[in-house]
Amino acid sequence: MLKEAIYHRPKNNFAYAYDEKTIHLLLRSKKNDLDRVQLIYGDPYIWKEGAWQYTIKEMKRSGSDELFDYWFAAVEPEFRRLRYGFQCQGQREAAVYTERGFFKDVPKDSGFFFAFPFLHAVDAFKPPGWVKDTVWYQIFPERFADGEPGLNPEGTKPWGAPPDRNSFFGGDFQGVLKHLDYLQELGINGIYFTPVFQAETNHKYDTTNYLKIDPQFGDKELLKHLVRECHKRGIKVMLDAVFNHSGYCFGPFQDVLKNQEKSKYKNWFHIHRFPVQEGSVIHYDAFGFEKAMPKLNTENPEVREYLLQTAVYWIKELNIDAWRLDVANEVSHDFWREFHRAVKSVKPDAYILGEIWHDALAWLQGDQFDAVMNYRLADTVVDFWAKNRTGTEQFKNEIGHLLYSYPLSVNEVAFNLLGSHDTPRILTAANEDRERLKLTFLFHFSFPGAPCIYYGDEIGLTGGADPDCRKCMIWNKGEQDRELFQFVQKLIALRKTIPAFRNKGDFEFIDLHADAVSYSRKNEKENLLFILNPTEKPVEITLPDECSGMANLWTDKALEAMTVTISGKGFLILYKQKSKQQTEKPYP
Repeated sequence: MLKEAIYHRPKNNFAYAYDEKTIHLLLRSKKNDLDRVQLIYGDPYIWKEGAWQYTIKEMKRSGSDELFDYWFAAVEPEFRRLRYGFQCQGQREAAVYTERGFFKDVPKDSGFFFAFPFLHAVDAFKPPGWVKDTVWYQIFPERFADGEPGLNPEGTKPWGAPPDRNSFFGGDFQGVLKHLDYLQELGINGIYFTPVFQAETNHKYDTTNYLKIDPQFGDKELLKHLVRECHKRGIKVMLDAVFNHSGYCFGPFQDVLKNQEKSKYKNWFHIHRFPVQEGSVIHYDAFGFEKAMPKLNTENPEVREYLLQTAVYWIKELNIDAWRLDVANEVSHDFWREFHRAVKSVKPDAYILGEIWHDALAWLQGDQFDAVMNYRLADTVVDFWAKNRTGTEQFKNEIGHLLYSYPLSVNEVAFNLLGSHDTPRILTAANEDRERLKLTFLFHFSFPGAPCIYYGDEIGLTGGADPDCRKCMIWNKGEQDRELFQFVQKLIALRKTIPAFRNKGDFEFIDLHADAVSYSRKNEKENLLFILNPTEKPVEITLPDECSGMANLWTDKALEAMTVTISGKGFLILYKQKSKQQTEKPYP
């Protein structure tokens, strides 16, 4: 037993309140080192004859990564207090792991054990429940549809022409309204709009006026109408807030440029010295050294109040359902805590999504964001399924590492994407291999979290990095990949109709073949088995006994044999509902 690798800490992803009754506990050990782990737990104040009274529960080895196994248990302490430790069994040795180290026998004093002092319902991470059932669709408004040509900026290019970084094509809110039937047909039930507030660029990440809709898209009343129409169709709406920096033409920054040290707004920004700009040299903090995006000083009470009022204003005015927060990791945790309080005070079930490309546990404590854009997952999925850069074992290890980096309650509402306005198109990443793209989509929609489609990916839009990933949406059906559309549409329908397909079932990799990726999604009533073959050659797989009686979910035909052949870049989805005798408690 390699004791140095055994790890637990009573906080974050290793010990947390899943809901008002349940505590989730996780233990990490060296991969393939332990044969069994049992949870020792009890109330710290229940003693008998001088000894602490405890219960023993089997923990499940619920997953692994390259180096570690992860053991999981869920408990519901009767009095909401918990002391606990772990009975670890290796091939040659057993030991009890506690807060004070390892012991041969179970200590009689509860003081030796890890503590979860009290389960307060208010401390449980409680993201909006509706997000677990949401499939998002990201719209870059300037490139989705031109519904009102009269609003087009001067110099607007013909729809569909090759874009450059400064191109305008005239996309607007009316264009979105005209195509809500299309989105409803696809099956999505959430729209994420990149910024819609007044700005100078086509992407609008350089806000000029936070309280005015960009006239290129329409006005506040039109956007309000669009939100209402979305809500009628059961579609949630998320707007994009750029609170890390403003645009160069933002009024307060223009005042600083004009009045320099005498400007009443000089402390709204991070200015090093005056004059703030000397030729091409700037003397202020900016996003990525981009002079057109001066960084806002969110420690300034005036700036803070202005931005918080902005967030609340648009929720009240438009009844939007969510905020996506640009460059969220470069703004202080203190500001985001106040932002969380302000937003939740006016709309408790609002979804707060941060743009963070790296490990984000520090922002996901329940007091800042409900989720982050899951670029860590996107990188892993795209590298394996689309680009064919990594092997099966590496892929599974990376997925395992990611899953156990966060609590289950975080994973269930993660904003899972394959690409965005900041990355190459997923079909281009797959070298335009549509069969590989289908496998990418299949894993994407059957994985825990809230999946997102970047506009046009569902009909085979291509494009490299910016600006090519921001091409105009294709609306001529003859130019769309309708077979790909129907494939994605069917995946969304399955996700909606089968709870275990989405977030109401555990996720676990199953080793059935060295080259295939197999995983199950289970709950008390349903059992799903996915087998995906990323290779060019067919693979033959002998199914486990529990597959008896399952049906092919994709073809709706009964399983005829326990040995199946999966074609190159093919897949099989098996499904059955469990009988009452087969039910078991789900695990993450």
